[in-house]
Formats: sequence, C-alpha cells, structure tokens
Amino acid sequence: MAVNLVNVENVSKVYGTRALLDGVSLGVQEGDRIGVVGRNGDGKTTLIRMLAKLEEADTGRVTHSGGLRLAVLTQHDSLDPAATVRHEVIGDMADHEWAGNAKVRDVLTGLFGGLDLPGFPKGLDTVIGPLSGGERRRIALAKLLIEEQDLIVLDEPTNHLDVEGIAWLARHLRDRRSALVCVTHDRWFLDQVCTRMWDVQRGDVFEYEGGYSDYVFARAERERIAATEEAKRQNLIRKELAWLRRGAPARTSKPRFRVEAANELIADVPPPRDSSELMKFASSRLGKTVFDLEDVTVQAGPKVLLKHLTWQLGPGDRIGLVGVNGAGKTSLLRAMAAAARTDGEEQPTGGRIAVGRTVKLAYLSQEVAELDPTWRVLEAVQRVRERVDLGKGREMTAGQLCETFGFGKEKQWTPVGDLSGGERRRLQLLRLLMDEPNVLFLDEPTNDLDIETLTQLEDVLDGWPGSMIVISHDRFFVERTTDRVFALLGDGALRMLPRGIDEYLERRRSMEEAVAAQAAAAAPRPAVQEKSAADQRAAKKELQKIERQLDKISEKESRLHAQIADNATDFSKVAELDAQLRDLSGEREELELRWLELAEDA
Repeated sequence: MAVNLVNVENVSKVYGTRALLDGVSLGVQEGDRIGVVGRNGDGKTTLIRMLAKLEEADTGRVTHSGGLRLAVLTQHDSLDPAATVRHEVIGDMADHEWAGNAKVRDVLTGLFGGLDLPGFPKGLDTVIGPLSGGERRRIALAKLLIEEQDLIVLDEPTNHLDVEGIAWLARHLRDRRSALVCVTHDRWFLDQVCTRMWDVQRGDVFEYEGGYSDYVFARAERERIAATEEAKRQNLIRKELAWLRRGAPARTSKPRFRVEAANELIADVPPPRDSSELMKFASSRLGKTVFDLEDVTVQAGPKVLLKHLTWQLGPGDRIGLVGVNGAGKTSLLRAMAAAARTDGEEQPTGGRIAVGRTVKLAYLSQEVAELDPTWRVLEAVQRVRERVDLGKGREMTAGQLCETFGFGKEKQWTPVGDLSGGERRRLQLLRLLMDEPNVLFLDEPTNDLDIETLTQLEDVLDGWPGSMIVISHDRFFVERTTDRVFALLGDGALRMLPRGIDEYLERRRSMEEAVAAQAAAAAPRPAVQEKSAADQRAAKKELQKIERQLDKISEKESRLHAQIADNATDFSKVAELDAQLRDLSGEREELELRWLELAEDA
C-alpha cells in the first residue's frame, strides 16, 4: 500500500481580501506524478510552496512523513553567484566519480547538451554570476535531479528548455522513482509525465486521474453536468420572474417573499465558465505575394546563421519553426520583419526579401513591449482601437475583447505597472491582434501564459485567416496552431519536416550520433584497436583496485585534516602534515588519470 508523503489538511491562504485557497485538503503518495494547472494568480505556486513548507498556511496544517527527502525548484534560484557550475552541480565529487556515474552523465547531457557544457564559456568551471536567468535555472534543475529524493516539487521546469530538453526531462522524470508535483503550462509535458492532475480554481482544488488529455475530458464532463444543473436553475429563475411580472404590483408579504427568493437565486448564480465568445479578427485580403526570400543569407554579428535560403511564405500559410538555440529562428523573423517595416528597403546581408504590398504584420517578440505603467489595461487597448470588426455585421468593443483575454471588468482598471509578467504578455498579444493584422510572427508566445489563456489564444488563431509563423518550445501549441513544421538544424539550411516535431527530434538524435561517431573515428587510437576479453577483465580488476586505493586516500586525507585541526598551534607539525596532504593529492591525481584511461578499455 502506498504511503502518504505529504498531507494537506483544510488549508486556507488569504492575500489582502482574496482567498487563494479555501479549506483545501490533499495528499501526495509514493509514486504520484501530479500536474498542477489553473489560471495565473489562482494560487498554483502558493499551493506548492505550502506543500513544501516554504510558506505558512493561514489555517489548516501541512504534515510531511518522517525523514522525507524533499527537493524544490522555485521560480527564483538560490545559487551562489560566486560559485562555479561544478561546485553547485557536482559538489565535491572527484572527476572519476561523476564521470563514472550514469545519472550524472545523463543529467548533464540532457540539460546542457554534453559533459563539457557546450555554450558555457568555461564548461563546468564557469562562474554562475554573469549567466542568464535561463542558464541559472538549468543549473538549479541539474543540481536537483542529480540528488536522490522521495518527492520533487517543480515550478515551471520547462521554462528556458528547448524541445529536445523538454523531451529529455519528460523521459527522465518518468524513469525516476521519486514522487513528483509539478506546476507547468506545457500540456504535452503534462501528458507525458503526469498520472494525476490538480486544477486550482477560485480557492478550490479539483482532482483528476490521468494526464492532461484525461483531465480535459473529465473536466468537460464535470462542467457539462454543472451546466445541466445551471440550465434547470435558470429556468426556475425565469419562471419565478415571469410570475412576479404577471402579478399585481401591490401585494402583501407573499410576493415580497417571492421577490427576495428570486433575488437570492440570481445573486447565487456563478458566472458561466469559459463563456467569452472568442472572435475571428478581420483581415485584409492578402495578394499572391506575402514574403518571398531569394538566396538570403542571415547573420548575427560575424556568425552566419542561414546561407542561400530561398523560401516562400504564402497567403494562409501556418508555419511552425523549431530548431536548436542559436540556429537563427529569431534572426530570420527579425530580417523578414525589418523588410516589411521598411517596405523592402532594409535587406539581409545577402539575397533579397520581397514583401507583398497588402501585408500588415504583427510581430510578438520574446521581449514584452514596454507600455506606460500608469495606463490602465482598458486604456492600453483603446489606444490601439476602440472597436474591432468581426465580420458579418458583428463587432466587439475593447472592453469585451479584454474580457475574452482574461481581463475582467475590475482588472481592466488595473495600472499596467501592477500587472504580472503573464498578464503583460496577454495584454501585448491583445494589442497586436486588436490592430487586425493579416500576417503574424509569434516568437515564444506561450511564455508566462496559463493553460486557459493558451486555449483561448489557440481558439482565436484557429479561425484566423492570415499567414503565420510560430516559434515555440511548446509542442502542443505548435501542433495545435500550425499546419507545417520547418526546422533549423544549425547547418545554415531550412528544412520542411513532414512528420513534424517527432521527425525533428529523430534528426537531431541522428546528427548527434553522427558527430559522436566522427569524433570517435578521429580520435588517436593505439595500434591494437580491439581489446580482448582478457584485457577487459584485467582493466576492470585494476579499476576496482584503483577505486579501493582512492577510498583509502580519502580516509587518510580526512585523518590528516583532523590532525591539522588538533595541532593548529604547532606550526612545525602542521607543516609536516600539510606536506603529507600534498603527497596524497599528487597520488590521487595520478590514480584518477589512470582510472579514466582504464574506463575506456573496460
């Protein structure tokens, strides 16, 4: 029988006048893999912080099983900026120890692309301080995954990982024995990893069995049943109010009672969920030409990213663009956007980009556009347009559109400066779409958006009639909104992938295997290529002998350190002991080098 690792009993948490969690009771058992979803601001992060005892509940209690080994990845790391990656991730492990540890090798390769940490200026010896937030987050995740835990709590672990990194992390977490509680907006990841779902809504947490797809089906069924009950209640309200209107205006206590009963029913009716009617943005007609690229070369500084590219984005094309970091995805969009912005005057390093005369481009970059922090949300939208034409005589006001994108009537009067990162991203998207573009470039549009907003955006894009290029590490979003996938594999070319992201991952694995085989072939080899079985057995025996010697050296070093501490005031004795330590250190280095040589033979 599975043991409960964490119990959450009748927990409540209030911020200001808003109850984020109200009397929530939950449990995490051994082997659970739980995905946590819900709108931004509804309390997902608060829930897992209280689960991990990083934050106190106002009422109720959270209990952990005795000796629980718990690790938490928060949205803000606690890495020492003065330390190196080696110190934070590997710790005190000697090279032969971590290099011989399959888990360490798997984590370093999966999160960083290799044991030498390509992309980091000094590999494992890179100092953490100057690194970007995304790089620091990968280091914190690697440090967590290398250790053994009973329960892992992860807050947005896929942020800053590319498609390959996300696929690796999903495999790694499936293979671990640790229980898992994970907040993420990556629906493909939830489907791959999780066996249960927690849906945080309006102070409550609803539990579902299965991954994201199972959760969607189960939630739809629950809301269908709730809608049936709601329809019955609404019919009762209508009958009640009709009776009141038919009756004489001056009656005694009976009609007053009926009026009060009707008002109570109306006041108690919750707002219908997901009731916003998502619109199709009107679009100008696109001619035959949208973007034509002929023999184009794209550079970022001195680095050539794309060479002699001839490609066409046609009217109505919906393209997903994937590729390794630094391959030129964003640079390609910027080059095309620059040509559109200057009516073809600004061109790339080589070749030419022709832009259709009717093109009206909206470009959502990774950087959130800075808006006047004193503007209200509604004002920021109205400055683009007061109303938007939806076609067939229908239109929506700026306020109605705000509600569609999750800005309720009260939120519309919030200053832009008080919005969260996810809310600013939503506002940026809304302003772009409000301007009725006919070509969309979306560079990581899913950053900071919750699942409900993502589904609303996908619904908008489903019926959107223009041309579109999407760069995203969110597989679900790419597969949901685009028709074809193109890839930049780092060799300066753009390729169409008929089988989409699965084909991209296969190609990347094949490329990595080819590079590894080529490196192995180029490496200097001894005269005798193959080792006999006897040689391999001898190498393994010597390896075991060296490991025993290294263990003895570690014990001697520990004793010498203790003796130095005991004789701290005897300088001649300390000098003698220190000399012995240096001798042991030299002996250790020789043994570790020999161990690495023998590891290949064995």
